[in-house]
Amino acid sequence: MDGTSTFGVIGDWAVAVMNWLGAPGIGLLVLAENLFPPIPSEVILPLGGFAAASPNAAFGWIEAVLWATAGSVIGAYLLYGLGAWLGHDRTVKLLSMLPLVDVDDIDRTIKWFNKYGYWTVLFGRMIPIFRSLISIPAGVERMSWWRFGLLTLIGSSVWNTIFVYGGFVLGENWTALESAAGWLQRIVIAVVVLVVVVYVVIKTRKWLRQRREGKDQTENRPHPEAAVDGNPFDTNDFVEPDGGNKQ
Repeated sequence: MDGTSTFGVIGDWAVAVMNWLGAPGIGLLVLAENLFPPIPSEVILPLGGFAAASPNAAFGWIEAVLWATAGSVIGAYLLYGLGAWLGHDRTVKLLSMLPLVDVDDIDRTIKWFNKYGYWTVLFGRMIPIFRSLISIPAGVERMSWWRFGLLTLIGSSVWNTIFVYGGFVLGENWTALESAAGWLQRIVIAVVVLVVVVYVVIKTRKWLRQRREGKDQTENRPHPEAAVDGNPFDTNDFVEPDGGNKQ
């Protein structure tokens, strides 16, 4: 033993689980990946296909896809349950506490999700980073549980099949899939960062403008004790005390 890692730390760990549990181990790994996104499915799934292609494989690539999809759906439902537990009102309250976030922005986002949520869940299962997180807002808004499950099943099946079968066909070159997924993930991160930066700039400019307008209004507001013409002893507003009129 030279202490070197054949597939990387996570890869070696994934292979050990697969060797121990077989195809169900892939499902367990994917379930863990849903709950802990730092565990990359882009490594686990191609390795599952690569393992299925070996001469002494205990399972085939189709079995690997089925178990991986089962793990995806179970993990998605666990996160869906988390969102349902948080609920709409609690989630809005938590989000409204974030800097530069308005309740109106949250309401617009929720309305958009309620309108396009099904498509978002379907395609979100095939986008790095959002694959797991998309289940939480679905639970928050109490999306139909069986439709959520069906769309998760379809989206996850497509993603899992691409990577498992790709690893099965590529064999020892399975890392090409990991590299391609890495580029896709970097693109997604870049888009997210750009959107966040644009949002922060817009909201900061709005906040500064409102603050400046509020300051101008305060400076231009007349003193409550002054008359319109600037004379605090305007005779139109002066009232003589009782007894001031002589008979």
